[in-house]
Amino acid sequence: MDKLLLIVNPKSGRAKMRSELLGVTETLSSKYDVTVYITKSRLDATERVKRIKDNEYKIIVVCGGDGTLNEVITGLMQSNQNTTIAYIPCGTLNEWSSSLGIARNIQEAAKDILNGKEIDLDIGKFGEKYFSYTASFGAFTDASYSAPQDVKNVLGQAAYFFEGIKSLANIKPLHLKFKTDDREIEGDFLFGAVSNSMSVGGIVKFDKAVVELDDGIFEIMLIRKPESIIELQGIIDGILRKDLSKDGIEFFHTKSITVYESKDIPWTLDGEFSEGYDEVYIENIHSAIHLIVPNND
Repeated sequence: MDKLLLIVNPKSGRAKMRSELLGVTETLSSKYDVTVYITKSRLDATERVKRIKDNEYKIIVVCGGDGTLNEVITGLMQSNQNTTIAYIPCGTLNEWSSSLGIARNIQEAAKDILNGKEIDLDIGKFGEKYFSYTASFGAFTDASYSAPQDVKNVLGQAAYFFEGIKSLANIKPLHLKFKTDDREIEGDFLFGAVSNSMSVGGIVKFDKAVVELDDGIFEIMLIRKPESIIELQGIIDGILRKDLSKDGIEFFHTKSITVYESKDIPWTLDGEFSEGYDEVYIENIHSAIHLIVPNND
């Protein structure tokens, strides 16, 4: 029987896995020899994955939020492993899993792993760090790590929205320069995201027609400092209606991008805080990981 490593963050979301763990283990044990590992601290999942020996496990299943998934992917990338992973989302937002059609119900997600299909997905590299779906800065992006965990547990996704609204009164434009193979952009910006996802921060949503998760290409969205209240209203309307052609919104695709003058601004990588750099190179690593998703065929 193939071996499976089940990595569980017991604090994710509403701590749902505390009551669901036995059921998940029983489901997965019908097909795999399951080893359970409970994370104890931040980055513990990364270190556990880096200790895995070659071909030790057929699958690594992540039970946690987007941050826990990021830690597992980082461990795989840093140790050059190609072990297939699966995701049972039990965090508050779970943006990445929503983009992939993974069930929010924990037991259903576990069952889908047994009969799922394997796909290849792109991963972003931010300097020496990695992200699975977004690197972002500015308005709303700090909501994911600044919203208190107890508030997230009570309000769920609404916690991110309320925390984002609170930040509006304190938005300060950031002067930045961006460079890709075919363009240079400079100016004052309120928000920016380098993403491989259908949404960012639970607030900015993209139309399915403009996003492919396995094409080796990032979606870049930048929001300039508005020159007037009318332009700001147009930007907000564009975000709500997924109309990215509005004045003040820059939207394009690229394989890589260099960001200059970002040392003193906070970034988020998959919802977790990261410091900026004077110059940071962000690249798309095409088909970097193997992931099991529901087989809806």
